[in-house]
Amino acid sequence: MATTTTTNLTLFQCTLPTRVSLATRLLRASHSPPRRLWTAAASRTAVSPASTEIPEAAEELRLETESVLEWGGVCARLADFAATAAGRAACAEGRVPVGRSREESERLLEQTTAAVALLSSLGPLDFGGVGDVSAVVAAAARGRLLAVREICGVGRSLRAARGVFEQLKGLADEMPDGRFSPLLDILQDCDFLTELVHMIEFCLDSNLSMVLDRASDKLGTIRRERKMNVDVLESLLRDMSTKIFQAGGVDSPLVTKRRSRMCVGVKASHRHLVPGGIVLSSSGSGVTYFMEPRDAVQLNNKEVKLAGDEIAEELAVLGLLTSRIADSRMKIGHLMGKILELDLACARGSYALQINGVRPAFTDRDNSNKLDPSSACSVFIEGIQHPLLLEQFLGVVKEAAAKVGNGQLSEEHHVSAMPIPLDMRVKNDTRIVVISGPNTGGKTATMKTLGLASLMSKAGMFFPAKGRPRLPWFDQVLADIGDHQSLENSLSTFSGNISRLRKIVQVVSKDSLVLIDEIGSGTDPSEGVSLSTSILKYLASRLNLAIVTTHYADLSRLKSVDDRFENAAMEFCLETLKPTYRILWGSTGNSNALSIAKSIGFDQKILDRAQEWVEKLLPDKQKERQGLLYDSLRDEQNLLESEANEAASVLSDVEGLYNEIRSEADDLDNRVAALRARESQTVQQELKFVKTQMDLIIKNFEVQLQNSKLEQYNLAMRKAEAATASLAAAHQPTEFTFSDDEEKSSYVPQIGDKVYVEGLGGGSTATVVEILSEDGSCVVQYGKIKARTKNNKMKLAQRDTKETSASSIQRKGRTVKKSKAEAAQGASISFAPAVQTSKNTVDLRGMRVAEASQELQMAIDGCRSYQVLFVVHGMGTGAVKECALGILRSHPRVARIEDESPLNYGCTVAYIE
Repeated sequence: MATTTTTNLTLFQCTLPTRVSLATRLLRASHSPPRRLWTAAASRTAVSPASTEIPEAAEELRLETESVLEWGGVCARLADFAATAAGRAACAEGRVPVGRSREESERLLEQTTAAVALLSSLGPLDFGGVGDVSAVVAAAARGRLLAVREICGVGRSLRAARGVFEQLKGLADEMPDGRFSPLLDILQDCDFLTELVHMIEFCLDSNLSMVLDRASDKLGTIRRERKMNVDVLESLLRDMSTKIFQAGGVDSPLVTKRRSRMCVGVKASHRHLVPGGIVLSSSGSGVTYFMEPRDAVQLNNKEVKLAGDEIAEELAVLGLLTSRIADSRMKIGHLMGKILELDLACARGSYALQINGVRPAFTDRDNSNKLDPSSACSVFIEGIQHPLLLEQFLGVVKEAAAKVGNGQLSEEHHVSAMPIPLDMRVKNDTRIVVISGPNTGGKTATMKTLGLASLMSKAGMFFPAKGRPRLPWFDQVLADIGDHQSLENSLSTFSGNISRLRKIVQVVSKDSLVLIDEIGSGTDPSEGVSLSTSILKYLASRLNLAIVTTHYADLSRLKSVDDRFENAAMEFCLETLKPTYRILWGSTGNSNALSIAKSIGFDQKILDRAQEWVEKLLPDKQKERQGLLYDSLRDEQNLLESEANEAASVLSDVEGLYNEIRSEADDLDNRVAALRARESQTVQQELKFVKTQMDLIIKNFEVQLQNSKLEQYNLAMRKAEAATASLAAAHQPTEFTFSDDEEKSSYVPQIGDKVYVEGLGGGSTATVVEILSEDGSCVVQYGKIKARTKNNKMKLAQRDTKETSASSIQRKGRTVKKSKAEAAQGASISFAPAVQTSKNTVDLRGMRVAEASQELQMAIDGCRSYQVLFVVHGMGTGAVKECALGILRSHPRVARIEDESPLNYGCTVAYIE
């Protein structure tokens, strides 16, 4: 630090002509790499060609695998969501970071999860002002003097980076659950170089791209002296030019600059008007001379000197700022790298929302849970779609929708189908999966989808699938897909594939994923099968998982002798002669070459001859047995899928009903509390009223005592006692006695009666909702609670004559009249349970009478037979309630209604026929 300070002081104390060169030399001397040390380090790290062969082969395979899996296409899609220039460049060049360890990939996934939460709830971060300053910083480190615009760009980017951090920190503070912590941790320990930013802003004006006067004391002094000198010089020249004009020496006063010196214009014939002047230049015609007056020579000399001093001082300031930037190149590079990491995390989140992606989880083969069937699989992915095919489909749909909106296409225009989802299930003990099936059936696309999903999960990206996909973390994804024939390198198809397999065998590790398409093809089938079997058995103990496609039936039989092998087949519909692109795990597929040839219009005579050869080469019994097994497996699969869909539907309905009932149960406590509060308020009002009445009785009694005679005292006393007794009787709680003898009960219940029930207490009433004629009992409802009780345990509290028409009830030989409508229905009608849900409730609160009437009519018409409808009309002024009750009582589909109860004020229950 002391050395730097001394250097900076020396820089400003030097003579002006040497400051620029000194600043440049300091930059080059402090930031040029030490050549000898660098050479020594290079010699120490030099290795033999043999030891670099494997890393070079691994890197070559990595690049070729990423190319064949179209990883660059995914990175290019990600570039559309990057907010900074550095982020877009990194994605376009395929430099998206991929986790080099499982922990690093988990961290990237956590960042993507936080970005999805941020974008879904609060929107994207503002990266405005963050530029790519890597080239500028590198130029400063090489010793080049930076321009004002370049230095201001560095300062602007540093300030914008701090703004992004403060914005993210503010959002994280608003969410105490820590959901944004993975994003905040990226910038948490960064040095935002606040001192350097303040220094740049203090010295430079980014809008005008100039060095400010306050950048140094000497620069301010020079500019003030120069301004005063220029003012004096211009005043002198204006006066001189005016005199020349008045003397006819020029057509108009002219003050200009020639050869960096201020001068006046004068006709050649009138040059004597400028005595002792120096001719600096002349016009093209030679008519006008541009002369420097004798009195302006010293002023011009001073202007030239001050201008040079100003430029030198400005360059010295720029040199100092450039030096500071070069000294901070490591911190600036680290900060910009973290900003790039944050930008890519947000881009991954936006891409996940675009494709409706889900977060994958990494699995361990040794950890399995009996309660979770998916834990028995190292790869368990349901409904995965190839991201690039899905993006292509979404783009076509968007383009078609735009054209339909513009009238360029009709709505009946056909759009290409969405990519078919694939289910992938690989058990923990499986190392090699052999996929067989027809050409164009989707074997290669399946391999590419799994390989691309593995790369995306390592890079912290979500991919389109269902549920929570699970797959291992692969340190390498190695693919041998496509034809590697090369005339330049004298490689045939077979030798090209074998050369690639040799490299894969050479670099494979315990955590690698290997994808091999058509293994052993391009040579004699018997030798190809033998070589393929040997390669696969060798790889089975040296990798995590290998997916292999083949048309060799012998490779599919390896499962019967080695538990590390598993078979899978691509389904082919024999009716339509087209592939379905579905994977049948555990099955062996046929190539269906003849069926595919027929579907594309091949000559039938040739196909018939081929079929004859097939029948000669393949025994009839084996063919028949294979066909029966295949059909049986397909039937069983269809049955299991149907049962699974039905079970899922039932489970969804049960869960919905359970949630609604639980919600109602949770609300019951609130209703009870509200009822108790209302009852307490009613009691308080009654006490207040009684106290007021008693005070009034006592006051009247005192007045009568004062104004009455002695013989009227007894009369006044009796009146007061009578009033007190009347008031006490009016507020005395009603007590009912219930007979144990059913024969002595004279009460005949009717539907809709308000009754007091023994054991209910508190003077509360229940409503009779159903009469049971077989044993002389009935069902009453208190709030939402229904109970069965006998007649001798009830007392009539209120009977609604409008609803309780005569009914016929048989009870021990005694008959009561019953209406014809109710007699026609009988006791066999059973309504749905009176449980309130969102589907059987119509809310009329807040509506006008006409609107409520129309809404209730539509709700009744939309009800199914023998359903219960809860009509919520509220209390209010009572207009909506009266309208609702009138409609319910007169509607032909309403069998009966139940008035609101103490636990359910403002709601009437209607039973719909």
